[in-house]
Amino acid sequence: MRDGLALPLQGGPFAFSLLREPAGTIIPPPEDHPALERLTRPIQPFAGIERHRARPLVMGIVNCTPDSFSGDGTARDAAIRQGHAMLEAGADMLDIGGESTRPDAAPVSAEEEQARILPVIRALATSAPVSVDTRHAATMQAALDAGAEVINDVSALRHDGDAIRVIAQARCPVILMHMRTLDPRTMQQDIQYQDAPLEVARFLEGRVATLEALGIPRGRICVDPGIGFGKRIEDNLALIARLPLLFNLGCAILVGASRKGFIGRITGVAEAGQRMPGSLAMALAAAAQGAHILRVHDVAETVQALKCAEALAAGFQEAPG
Repeated sequence: MRDGLALPLQGGPFAFSLLREPAGTIIPPPEDHPALERLTRPIQPFAGIERHRARPLVMGIVNCTPDSFSGDGTARDAAIRQGHAMLEAGADMLDIGGESTRPDAAPVSAEEEQARILPVIRALATSAPVSVDTRHAATMQAALDAGAEVINDVSALRHDGDAIRVIAQARCPVILMHMRTLDPRTMQQDIQYQDAPLEVARFLEGRVATLEALGIPRGRICVDPGIGFGKRIEDNLALIARLPLLFNLGCAILVGASRKGFIGRITGVAEAGQRMPGSLAMALAAAAQGAHILRVHDVAETVQALKCAEALAAGFQEAPG
């Protein structure tokens, strides 16, 4: 933004000086461009949580499942201890889920899902904002009643016809994620994109418009490009590199690349629990592209890396010349 050469991206700290038009042309932003208001307007704090000066919020993942892809699924008491440890390590919020959505995972009934997560939500919701990771409307309502504040749906509220009604009535924040199919078991089959970032952005734009038409404002909506959900390696990398495409939606942006399979394929690390270094690299890349929230397993390491990146950026901006 120095010398007026760039405009603040969603109020800062990032800035931009060029726009890519739908036809692919890159131009300086005209003063009357229809996207400027959305791109420069500060984003409201998602779920009431103020963002750090120049780094994303960190969402700690608490898996209450026996078959989590990352190998960190835990039973009730262990999940509660894990959640508290994440908060002590610097997590800003927690995401609690009871159904694995990896490609070969079997579906879980809403009743079983609730039995797994509701005691954990009740125990942790008094200590920090809690998001519930679920596709089921009944579980959404039960989780909100138990103290959850945010709904995180990998199907972008398409799996369960009652989900949008629950969100609209509760007036709660919601995270909409892109997934190619409604069934995680088939999402990695026959993947074909002409331009994954653009197609994902258009999908999320449609879902945001649907919710907005029902009276759910963009300030209560967070979008997630769905890293690893029906994507090839090149699609995942392109989504992170071109994350600013989603700023045009005027919503908070979440990125969840932690321990994902594409990191293992890039690095040759088969065991998900050993992919922390690669996960940190992806987290830092997403942060550099303006992500508002990072959904991670390794909270302490991610927070430390983000603080260092923030300090470097602050020092560079303040340095003379």
